[in-house]
Amino acid sequence: MAKTSVKKLIEQLSKKKIGMYRKDFLLTWEKTPDELEATFIVADILRAMREQNVSPRIWDSGIAVSNFRDNSTRTRFSYASACDLLGLYVQDLDEGKSQIAHGETVRETANMISFLSEAIGIRDDMYLGEGDKYQREVAKSLDEGVAAGVLPDRPTVVNLQSDIDHPTQSMADILHLAHYFGGLDKLKGKKIAMTWAYSPSYGKPLSVPQGIIGLASRFGMHVSLAHPKGYDLIPDVVELSKKQAKKSGGSFEHVNSMDEAFKDADIVYPKSWAPYDVMQKRVPLLHAGDQAGLKDLEKQCLANNASFKDWECTEAKMKLTKAGKALYMHCLPADITDVSCKAGEVAASVFDRYRDDTYREASFKPYIIAAMILLGKREDPVATLKALWDRKTIREVL
Repeated sequence: MAKTSVKKLIEQLSKKKIGMYRKDFLLTWEKTPDELEATFIVADILRAMREQNVSPRIWDSGIAVSNFRDNSTRTRFSYASACDLLGLYVQDLDEGKSQIAHGETVRETANMISFLSEAIGIRDDMYLGEGDKYQREVAKSLDEGVAAGVLPDRPTVVNLQSDIDHPTQSMADILHLAHYFGGLDKLKGKKIAMTWAYSPSYGKPLSVPQGIIGLASRFGMHVSLAHPKGYDLIPDVVELSKKQAKKSGGSFEHVNSMDEAFKDADIVYPKSWAPYDVMQKRVPLLHAGDQAGLKDLEKQCLANNASFKDWECTEAKMKLTKAGKALYMHCLPADITDVSCKAGEVAASVFDRYRDDTYREASFKPYIIAAMILLGKREDPVATLKALWDRKTIREVL
């Protein structure tokens, strides 16, 4: 970005109606169009400042709590990077080493970790019907702590992936598309194929495809959701996406053919996920620690998955897209045929051609997370960013 673009971006931000102060970022569809666009603008401002060696730190002390209840690489490091970018120290909440293991309540934990905390990032995507619920319980406990005068301020809760949505991923994805196509307004009318793809594993969360259809449908895009029979997403999210697409001037189709979804698509997003009903069956087995039951369910699901090995993003399928040049996207890591597995979501030649694009896609996530935190913690983000830019504190001092 040119140096003058920061001022222009701050000016753009000043025109947005934003009500994110002291509010959490849990689901994208809870945010207004202006608030979504403000998050994109702040992310671009923070990125531009760092690239121009200007420090965007708004704190010189404070904690950001990191609570990952499932494995992560990109989101874990993106959260740590985002918090450090703003001047916060990241402390992992290892539930196995905390008093949670001895029955400490969510209310108590939330307050005990928040005396000097500015943000709490939570990934809880394994238990359908429980991840989003847990994040909201943490948020309610923080509200109670502030109201009682126990906490001096309210940390912002950021959803780093729940059972319903993965907003840091989908927001990074849309910002990537905005840069790729030359602007957020250029996404209107673009067709995105969000399709299931074969994987040799069975328990992948539903939140990535739900996050994509739940956000792409806000920007006038033509959303094509495709999966084999039985691989449904949460029905409420699908219905919401249909309504949002209609309201934004886009469209939403639900098909059962990868080829049909790929036809004339501008963007393709082939990604495996577990069926909605399987995730429902999985929850009580996980709670019960029923390893035999989980193994049996996995065996059934993998056998069913194997019926759809042709749901792979191949060179032939890519030729069905608009001019055969659709942008391939993936949240990573992708199951790459003959590389990370014998048969997977995407052919090696396709993935290799778009490898750098997927890395660029991922590079927006730290800035998106930082923007979510800043907007949740500053009542006047325009004034804050203007002061940071005018201050011109050099990031690299030597």
